Amino acid sequence: MPSDPPPILLTTERLNLALLPPDGAARVLAYHEANRDHLGPVSPARPDNFFTITWWRSRLAQDAEDWRRGLALRLFMLSREFPLTSAPVLGSVSLTDIRRGPLQSCEMGFGLDRRVQGHGLMSEAVSAVCDYAFGIMGLHRIHANHLPENHRSAAVLRRVGFSVEGLARELVLIDGRWRDHVLTALLAPHPPAR
Repeated sequence: MPSDPPPILLTTERLNLALLPPDGAARVLAYHEANRDHLGPVSPARPDNFFTITWWRSRLAQDAEDWRRGLALRLFMLSREFPLTSAPVLGSVSLTDIRRGPLQSCEMGFGLDRRVQGHGLMSEAVSAVCDYAFGIMGLHRIHANHLPENHRSAAVLRRVGFSVEGLARELVLIDGRWRDHVLTALLAPHPPAR
């Protein structure tokens, strides 16, 4: 029996950005397997069972719960050229550590399949997620950090309007060593003064 289509939170010219249900685990796993060498060197340590359907079924169920509780929003990028329930995963954009109260902020992370780089898909997705965060979600500030040598991520953030705010020394443990990260942020657009 086919599953319900994933909830689409955003649609752009070329992409659907969806919170995938647990039965999307095979598609997410295929994306990560195809990009193991591409994403691995810039990612924190992964659990031993990261490259399994079981892990991804559990992770996707947790993603839905995190969204329901207002803690995080993890969206997968799907090409609009394919049906929602079978479109391959092209990448992801996540808003995590969502803070309410006087902060109204979050952390953004993203990744893109190495086979579709250079076509503006990441900028398209990040821009749409920022609009959603500042609009429907009512956030005021989005933080995004990247390794100093990650020029592609830096370019995406620059194109969307993020500003560099500094350098955090030894911020994230990656591949057994603490790595510096460039800190960037984007603020919600202010309504025009009356």
